[in-house]
Amino acid sequence: METLFGPYGVEWLNLLVRWLHLITGIAWIGASFYFVWLDNSIRPPKPGSPLAKKGVMGELWAVHGGGFYNPQKYLVAPDELPEDLHWFKWEAYATWLSGFAMLFIVYYFNASAMMIDKNVADLTSLQAVAVGIGTLAGGWLVYDTLCKTALAEKPAVLGTVMFVLIVGAAYVLTHTLSGRAAYIHVGAMIGTMMVGNVLFVIIPGQRKLVDAMAKGESPDPIYGKRAKVRSVHNNYFTLPVLLIMISNHYAMTYSHAYSWLVLAAIMAAGVLIRHFFNLRHAGKVSPAFPIAGVILLAGVAVAIAPAPRKAVAAPATVAAAVDADGHAAPAAAAAPAAQASLSSVQQVVTQRCASCHSATPTQAGFASAPGGVMLDTEAQVKQHAAKIYQRAVQNKDMPLANMTHMTDAERQLIGTWFETSAN
Repeated sequence: METLFGPYGVEWLNLLVRWLHLITGIAWIGASFYFVWLDNSIRPPKPGSPLAKKGVMGELWAVHGGGFYNPQKYLVAPDELPEDLHWFKWEAYATWLSGFAMLFIVYYFNASAMMIDKNVADLTSLQAVAVGIGTLAGGWLVYDTLCKTALAEKPAVLGTVMFVLIVGAAYVLTHTLSGRAAYIHVGAMIGTMMVGNVLFVIIPGQRKLVDAMAKGESPDPIYGKRAKVRSVHNNYFTLPVLLIMISNHYAMTYSHAYSWLVLAAIMAAGVLIRHFFNLRHAGKVSPAFPIAGVILLAGVAVAIAPAPRKAVAAPATVAAAVDADGHAAPAAAAAPAAQASLSSVQQVVTQRCASCHSATPTQAGFASAPGGVMLDTEAQVKQHAAKIYQRAVQNKDMPLANMTHMTDAERQLIGTWFETSAN
């Protein structure tokens, strides 16, 4: 039982909640994509037809899974309230709740390692968590306020303003938190806007329509219009959020010196591509949008590509290590950098990386090696040489928040070894 309440138990909790988040996210996003597609694909009935007389705005015939379907959309509401009415809401709520739980499990419970980078800002764990939660709440309040202004009547202008504000938030966060935490909180902020739309606008509006019909009153169409606008917003938010959800696997993005700009460009590409599909479903094919998105992604890939390392004179020795108390400690301190041997690199890796990347991690919060990458032996170091080089030398995002104080000289040693001897 003691094991289950330690890092091992937390890792299982991480797995199960992440699995739940993925499942509910697929359900929510699938429903969102489907209904936006449906709205863009339905065709109005013939004037004077029975459907038109019933108040049907549009219909669609589809075949799927061996059956035929005939969904119909009413301009405001049908004449009679059906007995069985499905509400699409729990997919959104469960996705946000499981995502928020993930923030606590992965980031807030281990803020010193996952959220704080002393080279960015010298925060305490409590301050970092406050920044994270404040971002979620503040993002929703600003967005919802803007949606209630005259900008709501100008979708393109509102979208541009929101994009600028989200990029501004990314800039602030990447100059406050670690790159990985900054990215995930931009995504969580957008996700909070999305679920806020469902909780505070879409579902309440639908309830008012249903309540009016139950009372025998004529529903006010304004509630349906507002819900539709927020649903479309959620549709455009989706691809940027999905990108951010997987970004923690790609340090080349969040570890870049201009990571906020990298994120802005990739999000813009996602919006352009999403817009193409929305137009296409409405019968308008505009290839300029996906082409622009692909060009933007290609431009980012070229712009952030690692520059070749310049040949520099190797220092006589690798800089002395620093232990947890800030005292000098010999690790590979006496290993000549010029030699850049596997054994000297192993010494660096043992002291700087193996506290997490080990069969038996000693770093608090880790029950197993992240990503399954273990660096206990020289054979394992050689096996993962390319990853070590990329993360410790090129991206410099490992060790996490540089908690183990890897020096520039040690990174140079690893780089020299990889370029001259690893292969």
